Amino acid sequence: MSDIPKNCKSTVIPTLRYKDAPAAIEWLCAAFGFEKNAVYPTPDGAIAHAQVSYGNGMIMLGSVADSGGVDPQSIYLVVNDADAVYAQAKAAGAVVVQEIQNPDYGGRGFSVRDPEGHVWSIGTYDPWET
Repeated sequence: MSDIPKNCKSTVIPTLRYKDAPAAIEWLCAAFGFEKNAVYPTPDGAIAHAQVSYGNGMIMLGSVADSGGVDPQSIYLVVNDADAVYAQAKAAGAVVVQEIQNPDYGGRGFSVRDPEGHVWSIGTYDPWET
């Protein structure tokens, strides 16, 4: 079984972190015509996770109060088996940023840094599924 999903609109999705994610979502919709697919706010009004689409493309985004060394942009990679890719990434020397887990919005995933420090989030969550 391949770890690469074939029935997904896009398996590579850019992700962004904003200091004011609710305003960023509204701006992206007004300025470029993005459409809200999903918005998951936290009790304090920040955005835990959001998805906005533009035609066949999508970006994921959320709030960040203090970057704490976390890049404000990264890539999300949709996979069939997050545990297998987690083991493969660790064997290849990836530095784990976020251990494998099951987020509230679905799927199973983790985050790692590549050899030059870029963050990659990998998981089974497919934002195109309804």
